[in-house]
Amino acid sequence: MALIGDGSRGLAARTLQMPAVAHALDHTSGLAEVDVPSFDEVYAAHVAFVWRVVRTFGVADPQLEDAVQDVFVVVHRRLSEWQGRAAITTWLFAIARRVASSHRRRKTARPETLPDDPVSAADPFAELSRAQAAATVMGILEQMDEDKRIVFALVELEQLSVPEVARMLDLKLNTAYSRLRLARQAFEHAVRAQERP
Repeated sequence: MALIGDGSRGLAARTLQMPAVAHALDHTSGLAEVDVPSFDEVYAAHVAFVWRVVRTFGVADPQLEDAVQDVFVVVHRRLSEWQGRAAITTWLFAIARRVASSHRRRKTARPETLPDDPVSAADPFAELSRAQAAATVMGILEQMDEDKRIVFALVELEQLSVPEVARMLDLKLNTAYSRLRLARQAFEHAVRAQERP
């Protein structure tokens, strides 16, 4: 299985289909069947989300492709175990968080490489502007402590609700709101600092 480009543009070259049905424990009626999506469906729908999550958790650019691939190796192996008790994104987030942590621990010095994406010939200035804006946002996020950065990224970039993020991170709702408020303040302060001459 190989990821193409930045992981959000390509699909796995070869994948195996996973079983279509799994069982989930329903607290009121015993065992209920839950449809489990195929690996291809999960990959196609969520590779960009996983890419952004591992980056948010501090995986360096040269390691991003490997980290995303490692997440989907785990997903491929364990998809039949997903029981539908939580959203698939919550399950993917938990896997991505563990993989990112592992990558950060074993980080080795690799030479920095330039991005594979060529600047668009149609409008190179617009492409350059977007790339600079993205780099600025990532630079600001990297200056935040991890707790605030993750809540901020999931709410502001992934457009998840604060209650969803609190469940994903196993936080009290007030804690999630507090981290989001502090992260927004830090982000706004950093943007204002960059706008000063």
